[in-house]
Amino acid sequence: MVKVIRESINFKLPKPLAAALRKAARERNTTATDLVIQGLQHILGDVPGIETSVETRLAQLEELLANGSDTRIDDSTETRLAHLEIKLETVTARLAQFESALITVQNHLNTRSSYSRKSSPYYTQGAPAQLMPLEEKDLALRLNTSASTLQEKRATVSPKDFELWCKQRDPSKYAWRFHSKDGLYHPIK
Repeated sequence: MVKVIRESINFKLPKPLAAALRKAARERNTTATDLVIQGLQHILGDVPGIETSVETRLAQLEELLANGSDTRIDDSTETRLAHLEIKLETVTARLAQFESALITVQNHLNTRSSYSRKSSPYYTQGAPAQLMPLEEKDLALRLNTSASTLQEKRATVSPKDFELWCKQRDPSKYAWRFHSKDGLYHPIK
């Protein structure tokens, strides 16, 4: 990793903002300076000479793990990774709930709008919301895995076993099938 030379700059912040910054830094187990840097990177985007984005760090960690490096992960990092994994699982579960709620609302709206136009409770217009085909990286994110694991699984198991594996990992229990014509993964309910 490239060592970044820091320069000291003094800012006068409103007291409530400074207190909130310190509190947020304590809660995140980081420094107020690092939070300010993250905020500036968010506003300014990529700045030449600064290589501290999350994507860069994740790529470096993935490379270390892929190369079978003897680098040990200390207990605090392991704990943070475990907490991150739990949070990711929670977000995935919430996303599945939102998806289900969205489908329910859309079905309700379709039924309601059809009823008002046709004056018949049995007339429904259109099908419920359907998932669109996904690219590999998007499906990997949905299945809470990596694109390389997804590729490996698709290459090493039968198409039916791959669909079953996807269905077990998918928050809405969709199976997924790869179509070589368009290079996308298509949902199968």
